[in-house]
Amino acid sequence: MSTPPMAYVYGVGRDGEELRALARSVTGVDGHTVAVVAAGGLVALVSAVPADAFDEIALPHRLGDLGTLEELARAHHAVVDAAFGEAVFLPLRLATVYLDEPRVADMLLEHRDRFAPLLAWLDGHVELGVKVHVDPAAAAAQTTPAQTAEPPSPSPGRAYLQQRRRKRHSTEELHRAAGAVADEVARAARALATATVVHRPQQSGLSGRHETNIANHAHLVPADAEERFREAVQAAARPVAGVQVEVTGPWAPYSFATAAPGPRTDGEPR
Repeated sequence: MSTPPMAYVYGVGRDGEELRALARSVTGVDGHTVAVVAAGGLVALVSAVPADAFDEIALPHRLGDLGTLEELARAHHAVVDAAFGEAVFLPLRLATVYLDEPRVADMLLEHRDRFAPLLAWLDGHVELGVKVHVDPAAAAAQTTPAQTAEPPSPSPGRAYLQQRRRKRHSTEELHRAAGAVADEVARAARALATATVVHRPQQSGLSGRHETNIANHAHLVPADAEERFREAVQAAARPVAGVQVEVTGPWAPYSFATAAPGPRTDGEPR
């Protein structure tokens, strides 16, 4: 006897024709179709997936393979982004799997008192990322060091040490300047954001960039203020050689999917 399929869940939204129609037109993880599970005025977008590929034994192995993980994440985010384009939608974590669809319905009912106000809070908003990067090589290429007279080095070893000190000093100065830019940009972004989440800086190997990421913030921004937000951030980003400010998005509100509306504090919603 074959094992019944499990239910892979992409996210949760309000019950409505937009998400029901979307489910009929998108493809989910591993090419599986997408369906809706409805309960309590909410719907979850789900795919029926084989247990031998998504149970508690198989799934850790799949997530441990970078190639498989990338494919899974790409398919997951494609469904979430499509849903977000149609209606307010709360993304769930990658590889959220339930034993079957009735248990997904139970989850919707159990957490309805949290999902409903969170969806109302997210309605009309987008997530925008603001990242600040430092590139010492670009700074060196754009900056001409002042020429100062120095006594001849008594030895190659001393010359090497002087060069190391100058390089360390210039790198420290660059990071101080980048930190000041990041602070100015953060103030401008927070002034227009409903909420902000401070993520840890991205590692270069994961981001695909050679620069060093020193600030990585997610902002929940009213959709009708997106352009104003971008302009304000760029205006606050005073030009510094080797410092780059990047605005990404709009995204579905991944960074705010587990937040609850309440008084605003640093890094939390208001």
